[in-house]
Amino acid sequence: MSFWKKLVQKFVPGTTADSATPLEVESEIDWEALLLEADLGLTLTQKWTAALTAQKLLKKPQAAEQFLRAEMLKLLEPPAYRLILDKPEVIMLVGVNGSGKTTSAAKLTQLSLNQGKTVMLGACDTFRAAAVDQLQVWGERLAVPVISAPPGRDPASVAFESYEQAEKAGSDLLIIDTAGRMPNKNNLMQEIMKVKRVLAKKSPDSPHHTWLVVDGTTGNNVLFQAQEFHQTLQLTGLIVTKMDSSAKGGMIAAVRAELGVPTLYIGRGEQAGDLESFQPHSFVESFFGK
Repeated sequence: MSFWKKLVQKFVPGTTADSATPLEVESEIDWEALLLEADLGLTLTQKWTAALTAQKLLKKPQAAEQFLRAEMLKLLEPPAYRLILDKPEVIMLVGVNGSGKTTSAAKLTQLSLNQGKTVMLGACDTFRAAAVDQLQVWGERLAVPVISAPPGRDPASVAFESYEQAEKAGSDLLIIDTAGRMPNKNNLMQEIMKVKRVLAKKSPDSPHHTWLVVDGTTGNNVLFQAQEFHQTLQLTGLIVTKMDSSAKGGMIAAVRAELGVPTLYIGRGEQAGDLESFQPHSFVESFFGK
């Protein structure tokens, strides 16, 4: 059963696990509370609650759900394809510790290899030797080169070297794995900004993609992280990990509504192949349930 269906049982009188969503109920449903609990964020919740009120759907849960399905599908339309002519094309992954950046770098590598692209990895988390080791293990497993440095070295210099090596090798794609950073720690965020500036010196459009990796089980905290990272780094996409666990998924819509940042990939496991392109229609169907 989808999390949405559980919320309907909670907020719509007379609804059970075995019953269909009723066409109409006697008293108004607290849609604002329901949408907030679905991790849709305050801005989107207020907008959709106002729309339900205007269309007189507060007592019509089935019609309200159909309206919300259509609105979410419209909101999550995929962004226009951006043609990158530079080589290497650079993806910089950012996020807090434990969000799954390094594993996501490996998964993106596998996807790109499947598409016939050549890939190089830049291990720019020089603060944790374990992170570099983890990326090198993935590099060996996937047979792609990993550019790294001893612990404590300036991450920006590793990014610079990674770009030079990728350019020299003619790699199609360079994936930069940065250190986990709490978005409210300004000095740490400035270190990632330095990585971005150094890459831009190699190519004005680099990094071509700055993607935030978030743990889908952290709920509304995803929106806070996205707001802070976007303010500093101008995010171009989101990778949501651990969507095979207890994630509600509403934060995907909240981030798109408030920041315009699209979700590009969903992670559902720990293996290299456990990353899939975000499909709005499939997501909406999964979010609301059949």
